Amino acid sequence: MSEKLEVGSIVEGKVVRVKPFGAIVSLGNVQGLVHISQIANSFVQDINDHVKVGDMVKVKILSIDEENHKIALSIRDALPKEERRPKSDKPFNKQPRRQHTETTSNPAQEYFRPQSSVNASSDFEEKMKEWMKQANDRQTSLNKRANKRSY
Repeated sequence: MSEKLEVGSIVEGKVVRVKPFGAIVSLGNVQGLVHISQIANSFVQDINDHVKVGDMVKVKILSIDEENHKIALSIRDALPKEERRPKSDKPFNKQPRRQHTETTSNPAQEYFRPQSSVNASSDFEEKMKEWMKQANDRQTSLNKRANKRSY
């Protein structure tokens, strides 16, 4: 494909086409794709807000597939280190984890806490009776509808 292009190198190219999924960049006699996820550090809603046809851009070569004649490029990775992840544009605001103490209650432990066997079995029996009553009522209603249709 090209002897002078190497994975990891940063080169300059010209945007020749802009598609919804990325930008096609000409690197002399070959072209490569900058996927929309590799355009900027922030979320890219509309690629046209970031690049347009004719723009000269610095790109980092991510991969070269000689067999399929494809070159993957990144504008984001070609930026200087201080511009790659701006402090004001962090996607997540991580807060320090709370230390687990004796006084904090764990909701999972409370949920799975064993209940008294008398209360648990009687509660289960009541729920089963209610469920069976509802199921029988539904079945009776369905049978009535089916009998009306057959006449």
